[in-house]
Amino acid sequence: MKRPGRREDHVRRMLDGPHPQVPAGLTERAAERGGRMLRRHRVARALALTVLFLAVAAFMVWAVVTQPWQVPPAETTPPLEGW
Repeated sequence: MKRPGRREDHVRRMLDGPHPQVPAGLTERAAERGGRMLRRHRVARALALTVLFLAVAAFMVWAVVTQPWQVPPAETTPPLEGW
């Protein structure tokens, strides 16, 4: 079996040492910030879906009005034959 390297020994010594003090109120601040982030993400998602819906609606209105699937009328008339 291979002996752990110097880096692993150093990390183990760091983790075995005393842990730093956590500031008072850290969990409350973290919870508030997480709540704000969650609300922002929800608002951004709702805004994106609204913009997508409006874009689809605008495209459908444009398609119904202009009817791009129909062949445009000819600008010149064919010559009259057979008289």
